[in-house]
Amino acid sequence: MRIVILTGAGISAESGLGTFRDKDGLWTRYDLNDAATPEGFARNPQLVTDFYNARRANCAAADPNAAHHALARLEAALPGEVMIVTQNVDDLHQRAGSQAVIPMHGALMSALCTGCGHRWPAPVAMALSDLCPACGKARTRPDVVWFGEIPYHMDAIVDAVTDCEIFAAIGTSGQVYPAAGLAAEARRAGAQCVELNLERSEISRAFHERHFGPATLVVPAWVDRLLAQS
Repeated sequence: MRIVILTGAGISAESGLGTFRDKDGLWTRYDLNDAATPEGFARNPQLVTDFYNARRANCAAADPNAAHHALARLEAALPGEVMIVTQNVDDLHQRAGSQAVIPMHGALMSALCTGCGHRWPAPVAMALSDLCPACGKARTRPDVVWFGEIPYHMDAIVDAVTDCEIFAAIGTSGQVYPAAGLAAEARRAGAQCVELNLERSEISRAFHERHFGPATLVVPAWVDRLLAQS
């Protein structure tokens, strides 16, 4: 039973990490053109660095919730059959125990050298003067995918999505591509597609079944049903 699970900000909301597009989401308080684009970083790198330092500190103080733990339990019960593709840049899936995690939008806890491409664990508070451990240059940025950039690992993601038997999307708005197109890709390839979300998303019609409610309730219940059938 090959299972691919796409997760978005909604799975981490109950851990205290803000969503983006809801009425009180992060993009109502920050201009994404300033905080999450290559152009914004070029204009004001200190603002962007401060924004991600705040997000990193918030993430470090958060704990995985019942939804993260349920997915880790699913992977442990079905070794080699579960892959999580996450739009989130937090590390809550990994801290819950999931190992097959593809962070398509990068990782808050990683730093990237714009010169040589080296990656290394980021300090909680990054600084523009931080030197790359590989080349020694001060060309550091957060290792996250900004708007206008290509998500990481797309070839591996598409291969997994078009080869899975079950595709689930959890806590995602369905507004950001290419992630929003993965459900349609999976359905065309013959997968059973399941949406688990607080409410209907922009792509709800792509799913065969839908379960609405807080992630900490609907995800463990779905995992229990899936394991009972396996």
